[in-house]
Amino acid sequence: MAFLGSACAAEKPDGREAAGRAAERSEAAGKAAAGAAGKAEPGAPGRAAERLPFAERVKRQQAARAVAARKWRLDKVPLPAPEPPAEKPEITTRDGFEVEDGDELPPVFTTVPVEENVVFLTIDDGSEKDPELLRMMSDLQIPYSSFLSDYVINDNYGYFREMRDRGVTLHNHTLNHRYMPGLSYAEQKKEICGQQENLERLYGKRPQLFRPPYGNYNRDTLVAAKACGVRAVPLWAAEGFPDRMEWREWDKDLHPGDIILTHFRGPGDWEGTMPDMIRQVMKVVTEKGYAIARLEDYV
Repeated sequence: MAFLGSACAAEKPDGREAAGRAAERSEAAGKAAAGAAGKAEPGAPGRAAERLPFAERVKRQQAARAVAARKWRLDKVPLPAPEPPAEKPEITTRDGFEVEDGDELPPVFTTVPVEENVVFLTIDDGSEKDPELLRMMSDLQIPYSSFLSDYVINDNYGYFREMRDRGVTLHNHTLNHRYMPGLSYAEQKKEICGQQENLERLYGKRPQLFRPPYGNYNRDTLVAAKACGVRAVPLWAAEGFPDRMEWREWDKDLHPGDIILTHFRGPGDWEGTMPDMIRQVMKVVTEKGYAIARLEDYV
C-alpha cells in the first residue's frame, strides 16, 4: 500500500511515469521476498521450498517477514513457529466446560496442550471483507483460521474463496449466529449442519472445527455438532482488538497453546481497521515471546 499511495500522490503528467516505475519496482521486490521465503501464501509452500530443510525455510521466511513488517508497520518481525508436530496432541475438554455424558462428544477447549511458545489466531463471523487483510497476512505469512457465519458472508462468498486459496482453513460458526442453548436440538442441528453443507458446497471441504456463537453451548450443541461431522470445538483464551487485548485467564497473559479470537470488523464497529487489529495482536504476541502457529497442524 505504500507504493500505491505514492503512485496516487504522483498523479501528475510529469510524475505518472516515475510513479509507475516505482510501483513496479516495489511490487517486484515484494514478490521476490515472498519467493525467497519459500512460501507464496501461508499454508501453501512452493514445491521447491518443500524440499528445503525446515531451518532453511524458516530463514527465508524470516527474511521476507522483515521486509513485510516494515511495509505493514509492525513494531517487530513476527517470531518463527517451530516445525509442526509429527503427531497432533490429544485434545480434551477444559475443566469446567464439560456437559453431562460428554466423553464421546467433540472436546471444548481454549488452549492446545503444547510446550512450545506458540499461540493460534482465529477470526470469527465474516462481516468485514477487507482486501488489505488478505494482502497483509500473506505478506507477513501469519497463519490464521476463519470461523464463518453464512448470514454475513453471503454477500461476498468470493472474498473467502480467495482467503481459502491463500491457505486459510474455513470453519463453521453456524448459519445465522444464534444463541445455541436457546434453540431446540433440531434447530441447532440445522444451524450447524446447514453451514457444514454450505461451506463444503462453496469451498470444497467440510469443516472439522466448529465454534458456537458467543462461545455458548449445551449438550445438544455438541451432539448436533458431532452428527454434522465436527471433531472439536475450539473457544478462546484471549481476544484481540485494534487498541487492546482482552483476557479470559485470571493472570491476563498468554500461555503456550492459547487460542486468540478476533473478528472480521472495521471502522464501523471499532476504532480501527483489520490491519490495525493485526498490528496490535502481533505487538502483544511478539513482545511476549510467542509465535503464531497454524491451528490445523495441532488440532
